[in-house]
Amino acid sequence: MEDAKHFINNRWVAPSVNETIPVVDPSDGQIFAMIARGTAADIDRAVAAARTAFDGAWGQTSAAERGRILARLSMLIATCHEEIAQLEARDTGKPLKQARADATGIARYFEFYAGAADKLHGETLPYQTGFTVLTIREPHGVTGHIVPWNYPLQIFGRSVGAALATGNACVVKPAEDACLSLLRIAELAAEAGLPEGALNIVTGYGHEAGAALARHPGIDHISFTGSPATGAAVTKMAADNHVPVTLELGGKSPQIVFADADFDAALPVLVAAIVQNAGQTCSAGSRVLIERLSQAFSALKVGPSALDLDCGPLISAKQRRVWDFLSDAQHDSIPMAEHGEVISDAPESGFYQAPTLLRDVPPTHRLAREEVFGPVSPPCRSMTKPTAQTRQQHGLRPRRRHLNARWRAANAACASRALGAGVHQ
Repeated sequence: MEDAKHFINNRWVAPSVNETIPVVDPSDGQIFAMIARGTAADIDRAVAAARTAFDGAWGQTSAAERGRILARLSMLIATCHEEIAQLEARDTGKPLKQARADATGIARYFEFYAGAADKLHGETLPYQTGFTVLTIREPHGVTGHIVPWNYPLQIFGRSVGAALATGNACVVKPAEDACLSLLRIAELAAEAGLPEGALNIVTGYGHEAGAALARHPGIDHISFTGSPATGAAVTKMAADNHVPVTLELGGKSPQIVFADADFDAALPVLVAAIVQNAGQTCSAGSRVLIERLSQAFSALKVGPSALDLDCGPLISAKQRRVWDFLSDAQHDSIPMAEHGEVISDAPESGFYQAPTLLRDVPPTHRLAREEVFGPVSPPCRSMTKPTAQTRQQHGLRPRRRHLNARWRAANAACASRALGAGVHQ
């Protein structure tokens, strides 16, 4: 893998402008690599390469052969599992056990889509005598993929993997904060036999390379994972070219534990759901309706990714926006129930935030309504004796001991609707 270059047409390509972006290790705040600062010209080159592949070798490849290539890629990723995991851990700051799980996940994604490649069928529809009515599934063509920094491997696997399996040629713009693992995957894809131009990666800033990709007239479909605000901007850019967009945005996922639950069994799951990846997960369990979390939070340890503790650092200094939420909590006299510990020998230059458990967060407060994207859990008031008001706010029902009532409660509190959280539908 070469520093400060894009991956286009199965080879490393120098950027159109000789400018770079430093890659910072979140564990110590130190620069350890450089990536190219992509421009609209680089996106043009990648889209042209993808179009040539789609109109040529890749577009003429059979579904069965596409599956074989993706299966080989899956096996190559599995072979390089530890290398990829180490790269992901250093780039994102997540503990090694989480990075290893992500490396396992992307291998499984490509294995799954390899098997699905030749099993996507159209339908024939009954109609009037003398007519044949059918549907045919076809690839979009050239697809653009804007991948976030919190789970580069996993999002790439399920977005790009599906697109390649169905015959699309892909242009990927990964997040500038974490993209090294994806560049390595692109190398492996070429080794697996993916034709030139079928997969292209342009690094750079979102407002430059990302925006150029979203508004490019040569793109036939856009996949975006990120914040609701940026997702809205991407949708507007794509709309100018009448290009469909698939969005995966933020969330405010609830965790509901009823009074007759096994609390000892539930607690580790509840804690892991908010501290995994330092809380930087769109499906993080960031709204909790339960008591007895304090002891579990006080035992959490935070440190460099290589130490493989409970929680690693935030991705970058920009992500210290988490502190704004905690500052609001202090300003509004919301008590802190407990917090974890950043180990004493963690580098001071790292981007660490101790997991924090708040108490008595009003349902109308921004902590209960907005995505913190950090290891902060703002439990709503206890469900032990719910009032009519709390039932209405959290979608609870009086018959909460019945399974169907619990399904209704969970449905009413789902991340896509509850408390105004903005996520994909």
